[in-house]
Amino acid sequence: MASALSVHAPPRHLTDSAAGVAFVGGAFCPISEARLSLLDWGFLRNDATHDVVTTWHGTFFRLDDHIARFERSVAGLRMTMLYRAEEVREILLSLVRLTGLRDAYVQMIMTRGRPPIGSRDPRQAENQFFAHAIPYVWIAPPEKQEQGLNIAISRIQRIPEESVNPVYKNFSWMDLQQALLEAYDRGAETVVLPDRDGNLTEGPGFNIFAVKGGTVTTPARGVLEGITRKTVFELCAETNVRWALGAVPAAALGGMDEVFISSSAGGIMPITRLEGRPIGDGLPGPLTRRLTKLYWQKREAGWHGTPVDYFD
Repeated sequence: MASALSVHAPPRHLTDSAAGVAFVGGAFCPISEARLSLLDWGFLRNDATHDVVTTWHGTFFRLDDHIARFERSVAGLRMTMLYRAEEVREILLSLVRLTGLRDAYVQMIMTRGRPPIGSRDPRQAENQFFAHAIPYVWIAPPEKQEQGLNIAISRIQRIPEESVNPVYKNFSWMDLQQALLEAYDRGAETVVLPDRDGNLTEGPGFNIFAVKGGTVTTPARGVLEGITRKTVFELCAETNVRWALGAVPAAALGGMDEVFISSSAGGIMPITRLEGRPIGDGLPGPLTRRLTKLYWQKREAGWHGTPVDYFD
C-alpha cells in the first residue's frame, strides 16, 4: 500500500482546473492531461472497478460510504488498495478543492494495470489508482424531472450476477450500452434491463423503484447496492413509507402507481412513461415528489455531508 508521502502535494492552482482535475500516477493534473496506458487491462479487458461520489453546494454526500464501497469492490475483484481510506478521502477533497467546483461529480477508479509483457496472469499485474473531479453530471436535469422520463424495458438481459457480480461496481456495461441504444431507437430516454426470469434489475447508472398501493419496491437481486438507493430506504423510514426488496416483474411496470430511479447523478428522479405510455397519470407522483424534495432539502442542510475546505 502506498504511503501518503508518495502522493505529490496538490498545488493551489492548475490551468483549466474548472473543467476538471485528475489524479494520475500520484500527482494532480488538469483533466485534459490525464492519461491511461494502452496496455492497462482496465482498457484492454474492461478489468476495473470504480465509485462515484458527488458534491452539492460545496459538500460531499456520503463520502465515507462511497469510499467504503470502493474498498469492498477492490477486494471483491482481488485487487489491492494503493492508498488508505483516509488518503483516498484527502485525494478526493483535494480534487474538488482544486477545481473550485461547488457541484461536482467525483470518480475514483482502480484498474488491473498491466502484468509483465507476455503474461496472462492477473495476479502479476500492478494495480493502478486514478481519480478525477468534473462538473456535476445529471441523468435527468431538473427541468426534465418536472415532466419525468420516458423509459423502455430492454429486450437485452442484464449480465447475470453469477457471471459479473454487480455488487462490485464495474465497467462491464456492454449490455447496458446496447440496451440504451435500443431504447433510443424506440424513442425512449433511458432503459431498464430484465433478468432471465423476466424481473427488472437496473439501468445504466441507476436503481429503479416501483410504487404500488403506497409500498415502494426495488429489485433485490442483480443490481448494484446503490448509495442513493440506501438513502431512499432511509427517507422512506423517516416518512413512514413502506419499502421492500423484492422481485419487480417487467410486465407489471406499466401498471404501477409511480416509478422512479435513483443515482448519484441526479438523486431521485421520476419515470412517468413506459415507451410513450403514461404510468399512473403520466406526471411525477406525489410520493416521488415528496422523496425528491426531502432528498435535496436534507443534502443542502448538510445531511451525511463532508464540506470541502476551498482555497478561497
